[in-house]
Amino acid sequence: MDELTFLFNKFPKLKKFQKILQQKVSGHDWWHTLRVWKLAKKIAKKEGGNLSVIELASLFHDIQDWKFTKKKRNKINLVQKWLKELGIDKNIIEQVCEIIKNISFKGAGVKNKMKTIEGKIVQDADRLDAIGAIGIARCFATGAILGQEIYNPKIKPKLHKTFREYKISLRKSTSINHFYEKLLLLKDLMNTRTAKKIAKGRHQFMLKFLKRFFKEWEGKDFYFIK
Repeated sequence: MDELTFLFNKFPKLKKFQKILQQKVSGHDWWHTLRVWKLAKKIAKKEGGNLSVIELASLFHDIQDWKFTKKKRNKINLVQKWLKELGIDKNIIEQVCEIIKNISFKGAGVKNKMKTIEGKIVQDADRLDAIGAIGIARCFATGAILGQEIYNPKIKPKLHKTFREYKISLRKSTSINHFYEKLLLLKDLMNTRTAKKIAKGRHQFMLKFLKRFFKEWEGKDFYFIK
């Protein structure tokens, strides 16, 4: 029996949650959730922490992303509702909710409020999935849904000082700017030693992509044609 089948057998109602996430196409879908869950477990093997808290926080961390939600519903209330239906202990629910409340990147100038090793691991796993090859693919998928241009030289990237500033500017920015406003910052924001090691390679891949992108943008990639 594989680990995911074991999880669904343990919590049958997770199947319903999986179907909800499978309807999303923003890069914040079921596959993103699954990757974060797997990454978090691998990091936990090296770093420790309560695995039950780590797994549940990973599975429910993107239950309602503010970037794509028109209805203003309380995210934590939704998490509590799902976890109660799964029969999770009250103490575990509180820890999971605290992680989910503080997991998101809220702007370059906003301090990280994650305190527990469990929270740091889940946050690292989520941020690792936002960089590298997968991160690049997710960046442009999200940008398309937000109505962003791929790139516009007239629109300069900004390092936002507050979450409000970050939210307001997101739809006015570009997908390429998102690398400079968030993705390239994540390597130095990793919490655990394990995640920091993984982040180095993914970060370098993004730098290579951007170098190639701008070369093609300027038409400097066909120098060999005479």
